[in-house]
Amino acid sequence: MPDAERLRALRRDLHRFPEPAWREFRTTCRLVEELEAVGVDELHVGPDALATEERMAVPDDDDLADWFERAREAGVDESVLERLAGGNTGLVARLDCGDGPHVGLRVDIDGLFIEESESDSHAPVREGFRSETGESMHACGHDGHMTIGVGVVEAVKESDFAGTLTVFFQPAEEASGGGKPMAESEHVEGIDYLFAVHLGLGHPTGEVVGGIRKPLAMCHVEATFRGESAHAGKAPNEGRNAIQAAATAIQNAYGIPRHADGMTRVNVGRIEGGTSSNVIAERANLLAEARGETTELMAYARDELERIFESAAGMHGCTVDFDVVSESPRADSDPALASLVADVADGDDRVDSVLKHADFGASEDATFLMEAVQEQGGLATYAIVGTDHPGAHHTPTFDVDERSLPVAVDVLAKSIERVADGGL
Repeated sequence: MPDAERLRALRRDLHRFPEPAWREFRTTCRLVEELEAVGVDELHVGPDALATEERMAVPDDDDLADWFERAREAGVDESVLERLAGGNTGLVARLDCGDGPHVGLRVDIDGLFIEESESDSHAPVREGFRSETGESMHACGHDGHMTIGVGVVEAVKESDFAGTLTVFFQPAEEASGGGKPMAESEHVEGIDYLFAVHLGLGHPTGEVVGGIRKPLAMCHVEATFRGESAHAGKAPNEGRNAIQAAATAIQNAYGIPRHADGMTRVNVGRIEGGTSSNVIAERANLLAEARGETTELMAYARDELERIFESAAGMHGCTVDFDVVSESPRADSDPALASLVADVADGDDRVDSVLKHADFGASEDATFLMEAVQEQGGLATYAIVGTDHPGAHHTPTFDVDERSLPVAVDVLAKSIERVADGGL
């Protein structure tokens, strides 16, 4: 098993250089370096790791080029970097360990557009591993998840595991853009058991959840309202106000009727538009989302959102482009596999509390891979390894308790070994 100090050092190195969705160039190159050192039988990078045409929420070319050059300037392996051109980040590692089941593990690798705290009370500042990018940070534990993925590969390789292990180092989770292209890749075919993992999520250090229930299906939406500008004082009647249309759309979005079949959510999280107080705005842009307790309920909320936006645009003589940027389905953990993880965790002296399952209440595009495995007759679970974190997820002061890293590696590696031994 990899030792705790090595896991801590890798996690801190990854924490220093967070890269947002589809920009994980340096991160992917670093992971290739680590996995080659461990020694894997197959390593698929970039377009070889995913169905590139299925990517969602991909940034524009100029944005990708900027982050690509940053990675080049950092001195990464050029031969690996070139394979990631166009934002084809992420990788898949495989161990072939003889006859046995095909087991998968999925971890995510992207950071968030959040500027990390500079407070001396924040451990990454105090101990010298704060984000060096300035505009982004690992504010959700993905640095830890990658570390766990590498650690599990090493632990399984050193064990008596018999079978095939495929580990998905998935990009663009925060944009819900990377799960589908990995699920549509050839690497999912034939997987009998799939594990996914997340640190924290409100569960403290020493607690392990065998599998989540009720993740929300969700979609990210971008809407652009277009009208016609005019002088706001001299000829307001000649304009068609895109901001007014957007405001009407926002107000009415929160009036979408509840659904008898279950819970739905909508939110408009950003609005931008107009040029000056004395100009009728000809353009307004919104970022919004819809969620649902089931995939069908999410689709209901999404379709209602689109109808309301189009009606608001028409009311004010405007048009609207409604674009679903990314989405993910609901997929629940299989009870048998969640129970196996819980049982393994219960035998670990560092684990104080074990839950077989917990309601998730948020969204995750690992559900694409879970659904793909389940549809071909396999089992999947999304486990949580608790970690104390001083700031909430997606905040500038987020951090993880590094004592959770070896716990996660051991629980997952032993769960993988147990399914190979017929432990279900």
